[in-house]
Amino acid sequence: MANVATTFFDSVKMIAAEKGIPEEDVFAAVEEALAKAADKYFNAQDFYGNFQAQMDRETGEFHVYALKQVVAEVEEEDLEISLAEAQTLNPDAAEGDTLWLPQDTSQLGRIAAQAAKQVLVQKVREAERERIFTEFADRIGEVVVAEVKRFEKSAIILEIDRVESMLRRSEALRGDRFDKGQRIKVVIVSVDRSAKDPQVQVSRTDPRLLIKLFENEVPEIHDGTVVIRNCVREAGDRAKVAVHSLDPDVDPVGACVGLKGSRVQAIIRELKNEKIDIVRYSDDPAQFIANALNPAKAIRVNLGDPEGRRVEVVVDDEQLSVAIGKRGQNVRLAAKLTGWNIDVRSEADKRREAEVAMGLALPVPEAVDAPDEEAAAPASTLLDTLQVEGLDAMLADRLAAAGYPDAKSLYTVTAEQLMQVEGMDQDLAFRLIDAVQAHFGE
Repeated sequence: MANVATTFFDSVKMIAAEKGIPEEDVFAAVEEALAKAADKYFNAQDFYGNFQAQMDRETGEFHVYALKQVVAEVEEEDLEISLAEAQTLNPDAAEGDTLWLPQDTSQLGRIAAQAAKQVLVQKVREAERERIFTEFADRIGEVVVAEVKRFEKSAIILEIDRVESMLRRSEALRGDRFDKGQRIKVVIVSVDRSAKDPQVQVSRTDPRLLIKLFENEVPEIHDGTVVIRNCVREAGDRAKVAVHSLDPDVDPVGACVGLKGSRVQAIIRELKNEKIDIVRYSDDPAQFIANALNPAKAIRVNLGDPEGRRVEVVVDDEQLSVAIGKRGQNVRLAAKLTGWNIDVRSEADKRREAEVAMGLALPVPEAVDAPDEEAAAPASTLLDTLQVEGLDAMLADRLAAAGYPDAKSLYTVTAEQLMQVEGMDQDLAFRLIDAVQAHFGE
């Protein structure tokens, strides 16, 4: 086994150095591998013993032992040795002891050695996975600079401190375009001990990346003077960050924006021009909600259902589209930031609602019947009655199924109720309400 021992010994040193694994862990893996190889070899010789291997840490020499228990009467020859025979080998042997009996390893051939190498490779991989898990488990949420190594169909493989990590395409920003060797900022989001792919998962869409970037760019956040209370993102497009100052003399929004926007612009550039709204946090829910709808200006905030966390925000007519945002993004992010369900209404919409409630819009709203032909018409005739951009036959049928088959049934409906119908967004809901009011001659 001298040549095998020398080869293994050199391999252990090399693998331990290359993989950054403690040598003792690799030595232990080698000993287990050799024990299994010996077990395979001796089993072929009809010797079914309990084998252990030891490796000299100085010379790399291997020794294989068969472990046998000392008994008064031998029943299993491969696993037991009589007390009398044991005492010929070791005069101090006593019943119940375990003797390590050296075995001849000169006949351990290539098959056994190859088996040992395979187990060695497996153990080294396991040790490396455990090392990576131990190293990165406490680094979840940390922003690191990673180097782009290669590109796969569904992911970009990066390297962090000599360890491969995976940036899935779904965790990259829309505008991300990288070159091999490029260094990019990512946040560590998870570490999987059992993964066959790179164990370390990273992201550029996670809100924690934005928080850490602010910590790095804004000294007042880094030293704890300004606190980020919450952060929500539609990554690559828009984000909202709620900030609060523990020092009344420090403006949290101004600190984050920086002189001429220098601080926030550095973050925007890193995130491929993602728009960032910095919102002043308030313990007053109404004020916080109003702030969260920035850049829109709220006229009033009605906390009608605190337990259900539902709120109505009224804005000027010209501010409605700003408050809602493109495809509802502004109000959606504000709702996530504050934890409230926000229904944005225009002043004109609230005025119409009040008129209906007071019976001013129609002589007797509940008593006025729509034309019989409309009341009996199928849902699709709603398209003939109301010309509204975005209202198609499928949506008209869904409205009918939800209990709104005609213009009359839509007369007192709210935008919030309409948005319960699949395919209905807030913009379309308000357009539909306006069309209904116009149809009845308001």
